[in-house]
Amino acid sequence: MFRLVCIGCGATYASDEIIYRCRKCDHLLAVQYDLDSLEISREEWNRRPLRLWRYRELLPVQGEPVTLQEGGTPLYHMKRLGEELGLKELYAKHEGMNPSGSFKDRGMTVGVSMARELGMKTVACASTGNTSASLAVYGAKAGMPAVVLLPAGKVALGKVAQALMHGAKVIAIRDNFDRALEMVHELCVTDGIYLLNSVNPYRLEGQKTIGFEAVDQLGDVPDRMVLPVGNAGNISAVHKGLGELIELGFIDRMPMMTGIQAQGSRPVVDAIEQGLDPLIPQKDPETVATAIRIGAPVNAEKALRAIRETGGTAEAVTDEEILAMQRDLARKEGIGVEPASAASVAGVKKLVEAGLIDRDERIVCVVTGHLLKDPETVIRQCEPPIEIDADIASLRSVLH
Repeated sequence: MFRLVCIGCGATYASDEIIYRCRKCDHLLAVQYDLDSLEISREEWNRRPLRLWRYRELLPVQGEPVTLQEGGTPLYHMKRLGEELGLKELYAKHEGMNPSGSFKDRGMTVGVSMARELGMKTVACASTGNTSASLAVYGAKAGMPAVVLLPAGKVALGKVAQALMHGAKVIAIRDNFDRALEMVHELCVTDGIYLLNSVNPYRLEGQKTIGFEAVDQLGDVPDRMVLPVGNAGNISAVHKGLGELIELGFIDRMPMMTGIQAQGSRPVVDAIEQGLDPLIPQKDPETVATAIRIGAPVNAEKALRAIRETGGTAEAVTDEEILAMQRDLARKEGIGVEPASAASVAGVKKLVEAGLIDRDERIVCVVTGHLLKDPETVIRQCEPPIEIDADIASLRSVLH
């Protein structure tokens, strides 16, 4: 049993209502379960495959889910980078290994499943790229038309290609993501289309399983979880999910939730540094990390609470720091990620060097999307292939 609860005034709504914000105070909504009535155990979870739906008792979908076997992403011990930073237990949870190549699949398997259960016929989102790709994939799996709004010329090619190939109606607007979200929200409310941006509380229910898996893979609660922050849904979701595990008695503490933004798109960082609540939106965000180029994060209220309640922090990294870490992850750990993903590890490096992270901490960095999501940025950073004549002497000449 579950219901929707306003995180501001506490108003409650039935689970079958099509609603994205509180009608009384316009705050965000959260899914609240009757945890006392749930019949679940650690032992039962452990008998199931490490996939998102292993945790189905803490997910809202009642029937058969729309699934592509998402979740179960690898947790890598980053020994070389950890040694350089003086961190013995530095890990990367590689969400780029999900079906569409990003963590968004966790939210979409739940969101599209709920859309079907609620009787909706069409799904829609605004996107900086990964959400559109994932919505198109899961909409196709469910047989539901998908509508996607993108900021024109601001989305990495790999993500646009996914949305187009999987049959979404892709519309590029001559403005930024924040305006695209305003437009698609209005469209969904007035035209009876189901909105699957992270303002939808069911989306975040899927994303919270990142934290569940990290705990199960480590066999313990990490001291700190570090996540890139764009629309701030992921850090909010993980915090909520781990809070549920504490209530159930499955874990006894919360990691320090730490959010990393790009220097050119840092409204959450500014809010933490200046003690702001609510935050002040950033009008024209700009960064090479297109997935987190968002100036008015819809889940800011939840994210600020997650960071502050856990003794975490927020930090901004430059595009140069992001790209340098993207290369280091690939060349020192064999982990290929898009730029926004590298922000989490770049942020850890910066915080360690500033003396703000204890070197004895067990740290899980969530890297959110696959390297091939943004091939253009990769190519611009790398030397081109060496072209030679087709003979052994020429081959040997370029190897020495």
